[in-house]
Amino acid sequence: MPSSFIQSFKILNTLYKNIHQEIIDRCREGNRQSQSQLYKLYYKAMYSVSFRILNDRMEAEDVMQEAFLSAFRNIENYKGEVSFGAWLKRIVVNRSLDQLKKRRIKFEEVTEKTAQISESEMETTAVNIQTVKEAIQDLPDGYRVVLSLFLIEGYDHKEISSILGITNSSSRTQLLRAKNKLRNSLAGKELFLNN
Repeated sequence: MPSSFIQSFKILNTLYKNIHQEIIDRCREGNRQSQSQLYKLYYKAMYSVSFRILNDRMEAEDVMQEAFLSAFRNIENYKGEVSFGAWLKRIVVNRSLDQLKKRRIKFEEVTEKTAQISESEMETTAVNIQTVKEAIQDLPDGYRVVLSLFLIEGYDHKEISSILGITNSSSRTQLLRAKNKLRNSLAGKELFLNN
């Protein structure tokens, strides 16, 4: 196979094909109507991401608005290597974490000895989701952030440690402690729905 074909194939494989590419292209041209369309397509999901991290509706709304403004100002930096939603979500996560830093939350630094926390399995069928959401919202900021980034947003510990500026073992320990605290707060509550 000629190397030019392989090179072209690699380039094609690295670019993500967005279902809203036409709208994104018009946003690059500064089209306000297209920006409004893109906002309507993504605002609920991005608000949810921010709220899960911040646990404050007003702050989440502000952060989401700032993230969209930043995305529209820097849309030329979007290269299509990931979906637009993933690119935008990264902006929202970073802005949300910046807002948390203003609150001066602390992530626990751990050693290998403190990282030895047992983890038991929890049944997850027919769960009262509202009860779980409320329990997650009641977690301390550091626990809630790591739990949200790992379980809900899908980041791995290496990405979380990079985003938050903590060690990989700290990320793992925060997650385990968050799960344990969540498990304890859900103990005795009507958690499973009757079918």
